[in-house]
Amino acid sequence: MSFTGKYELQSKENFEPFMKALGISDELIQKVKDAKTITEIEQDGKKFKITSTAGSKVLKNQFTIGEECEMELPNGEKVKALVQMEGNNKLIATLKGVKSVTELNGDTLTNVMTMGDLTCKRISKRI
Repeated sequence: MSFTGKYELQSKENFEPFMKALGISDELIQKVKDAKTITEIEQDGKKFKITSTAGSKVLKNQFTIGEECEMELPNGEKVKALVQMEGNNKLIATLKGVKSVTELNGDTLTNVMTMGDLTCKRISKRI
Protein backbone atom coordinates (compact mmCIF):
# COMPACT_ATOMS: atom_id res chain seq x y z
CA MET A 1 0.00 0.00 0.00
CA SER A 2 1.40 3.40 -0.99
CA PHE A 3 1.12 6.41 1.29
CA THR A 4 1.49 8.74 -1.73
CA GLY A 5 -1.28 11.34 -1.87
CA LYS A 6 -2.75 14.47 -0.33
CA TYR A 7 -4.65 14.32 2.94
CA GLU A 8 -6.82 16.95 4.62
CA LEU A 9 -7.03 17.04 8.42
CA GLN A 10 -10.56 16.13 9.57
CA SER A 11 -10.22 16.03 13.35
CA LYS A 12 -7.72 16.28 16.18
CA GLU A 13 -7.79 15.40 19.87
CA ASN A 14 -5.60 16.91 22.61
CA PHE A 15 -3.68 19.02 20.05
CA GLU A 16 -3.06 22.18 22.10
CA PRO A 17 -1.82 20.50 25.33
CA PHE A 18 0.45 18.23 23.28
CA MET A 19 1.98 21.10 21.29
CA LYS A 20 2.54 23.09 24.51
CA ALA A 21 4.33 20.08 26.03
CA LEU A 22 6.57 20.00 22.94
CA GLY A 23 7.53 23.60 23.63
CA ILE A 24 5.57 25.17 20.75
CA SER A 25 4.62 28.80 21.41
CA ASP A 26 0.99 29.73 22.15
CA GLU A 27 1.15 32.13 19.20
CA LEU A 28 2.13 29.38 16.74
CA ILE A 29 -0.44 26.95 18.21
CA GLN A 30 -3.22 29.52 17.73
CA LYS A 31 -2.02 30.26 14.18
CA VAL A 32 -2.19 26.62 13.01
CA LYS A 33 -4.90 25.09 15.21
CA ASP A 34 -7.83 26.36 13.14
CA ALA A 35 -6.03 26.49 9.80
CA LYS A 36 -6.91 24.06 7.03
CA THR A 37 -4.13 21.48 7.26
CA ILE A 38 -3.06 19.57 4.13
CA THR A 39 -0.40 16.86 4.26
CA GLU A 40 1.19 15.68 1.03
CA ILE A 41 3.13 12.41 1.09
CA GLU A 42 5.42 11.18 -1.66
CA GLN A 43 6.61 7.60 -1.25
CA ASP A 44 9.27 6.04 -3.44
CA GLY A 45 9.97 2.60 -2.00
CA LYS A 46 11.55 3.26 1.41
CA LYS A 47 12.05 7.00 0.77
CA PHE A 48 9.42 9.48 1.94
CA LYS A 49 8.89 13.23 1.48
CA ILE A 50 6.19 14.74 3.69
CA THR A 51 4.96 18.33 3.32
CA SER A 52 2.43 19.65 5.83
CA THR A 53 0.77 23.01 5.21
CA ALA A 54 -1.32 24.70 7.93
CA GLY A 55 -2.24 28.22 6.88
CA SER A 56 1.05 29.98 6.09
CA LYS A 57 3.15 27.41 8.02
CA VAL A 58 4.83 24.82 5.78
CA LEU A 59 6.81 21.95 7.26
CA LYS A 60 8.87 19.65 5.00
CA ASN A 61 10.60 16.46 6.13
CA GLN A 62 12.31 13.63 4.24
CA PHE A 63 13.39 10.26 5.51
CA THR A 64 14.30 6.73 4.49
CA ILE A 65 12.83 3.81 6.44
CA GLY A 66 15.36 2.41 8.93
CA GLU A 67 17.89 5.26 8.57
CA GLU A 68 18.46 8.02 11.13
CA CYS A 69 17.53 11.42 9.75
CA GLU A 70 16.97 15.00 10.82
CA MET A 71 13.40 16.27 11.08
CA GLU A 72 12.06 19.73 11.70
CA LEU A 73 9.48 20.35 14.42
CA PRO A 74 6.71 22.98 14.02
CA ASN A 75 8.81 25.49 16.00
CA GLY A 76 11.75 25.14 13.58
CA GLU A 77 13.85 22.97 15.92
CA LYS A 78 15.73 20.20 14.09
CA VAL A 79 15.92 16.83 15.84
CA LYS A 80 17.29 13.36 15.09
CA ALA A 81 14.62 10.83 14.16
CA LEU A 82 14.27 7.22 13.13
CA VAL A 83 11.28 5.91 11.18
CA GLN A 84 10.42 2.21 10.89
CA MET A 85 7.66 0.56 8.89
CA GLU A 86 5.36 -2.08 10.33
CA GLY A 87 3.49 -4.14 7.75
CA ASN A 88 2.84 -2.05 4.65
CA ASN A 89 0.56 0.61 6.16
CA LYS A 90 2.14 1.80 9.43
CA LEU A 91 5.02 4.23 10.03
CA ILE A 92 6.54 4.43 13.52
CA ALA A 93 8.80 7.39 14.22
CA THR A 94 10.78 8.18 17.35
CA LEU A 95 12.02 11.74 17.87
CA LYS A 96 12.75 13.92 20.90
CA GLY A 97 10.92 11.68 23.38
CA VAL A 98 7.88 11.38 21.11
CA LYS A 99 6.58 8.20 19.53
CA SER A 100 4.54 8.91 16.41
CA VAL A 101 2.48 6.15 14.78
CA THR A 102 0.92 6.94 11.39
CA GLU A 103 -1.42 4.34 9.96
CA LEU A 104 -3.11 4.31 6.56
CA ASN A 105 -6.40 2.42 6.26
CA GLY A 106 -8.05 2.95 2.86
CA ASP A 107 -8.32 6.74 2.47
CA THR A 108 -7.95 7.49 6.19
CA LEU A 109 -4.59 8.52 7.64
CA THR A 110 -4.46 8.33 11.45
CA ASN A 111 -1.53 9.81 13.38
CA VAL A 112 -1.16 9.18 17.12
CA MET A 113 1.69 10.93 18.93
CA THR A 114 2.62 9.95 22.48
CA MET A 115 4.96 11.71 24.90
CA GLY A 116 4.93 10.32 28.44
CA ASP A 117 1.25 10.05 29.39
CA LEU A 118 0.13 12.70 26.88
CA THR A 119 -1.40 11.62 23.56
CA CYS A 120 -2.49 13.60 20.50
CA LYS A 121 -4.55 12.02 17.72
CA ARG A 122 -5.06 13.47 14.24
CA ILE A 123 -7.25 11.98 11.52
CA SER A 124 -6.95 13.01 7.86
CA LYS A 125 -8.79 11.89 4.70
CA ARG A 126 -7.29 11.48 1.23
CA ILE A 127 -8.39 14.26 -1.14
